[in-house]
Amino acid sequence: EPGIPAGNSSSVPQEKFHVLVGVTGSVAALKLPLLVAELLKIPELEVKVVTTERAKHFYNAQEIPVTLYGDEEEWQLWKGRSDPVLHIELRRWADLMVVAPLDANTLAKVANGICDNLLTCVIRAWDLSKPLLFCPAMNTAMWEHPITARQVEQLKGFGYTEIPCVVKKLVCGDEGQ
Repeated sequence: EPGIPAGNSSSVPQEKFHVLVGVTGSVAALKLPLLVAELLKIPELEVKVVTTERAKHFYNAQEIPVTLYGDEEEWQLWKGRSDPVLHIELRRWADLMVVAPLDANTLAKVANGICDNLLTCVIRAWDLSKPLLFCPAMNTAMWEHPITARQVEQLKGFGYTEIPCVVKKLVCGDEGQ
């Protein structure tokens, strides 16, 4: 900009990049505190979390040092016509969404356009010009069911990016994806 010496650009406060993390009811949700902690190591990021009710079973909300939204907040916020709608506010706020983990149930919902909770409403309203990354996480038997590949392809067809599964020892004791 004219009038601002080139060396002073670092003193201009930079707008942070907004990352919205979605977490669903896979046992992999126990890694949410670690994921958020790692994201917060990047100073340019601001992070918020949207959780399903089932995901809450796997982590302690006190270990999440960012704003955490669930279905209750969606319904508390809206009292009348002029009030903000949380899933739309979050869609506008976010520059990127990462759903980690994406459980089999929520995968099926999103692939079929079902939006019956805050997270699936945010995804259904998502601005497709912004990136959405999804990290499928489920038992190997569920992963290998033929409908799973079809649903993953459906999400990729919407323009979402799959972060592929890893092979490891699962919580149930099986080895697999």
